[in-house]
Amino acid sequence: MSKRIHIVPHDGGWATRREGASRVGSTHATQAHATGAARGTAIRERGQVVIHGRNGGIRDANSYGNDPFPPKG
Repeated sequence: MSKRIHIVPHDGGWATRREGASRVGSTHATQAHATGAARGTAIRERGQVVIHGRNGGIRDANSYGNDPFPPKG
């Protein structure tokens, strides 16, 4: 299973969804709460959190653990 967790708009709120999953993992009233929940899981599993905006586009991504593409310099 992928260690990428996406924060996506869901039923007027926000949800966490693992990459490749057909169902959401958890739902939250705010994007901040969803991000916090996903961050905790990503830290434990050494994964990545991908945050989407209301339009579905990617706003930000954060890696926790072994980043295969660390920034240079």
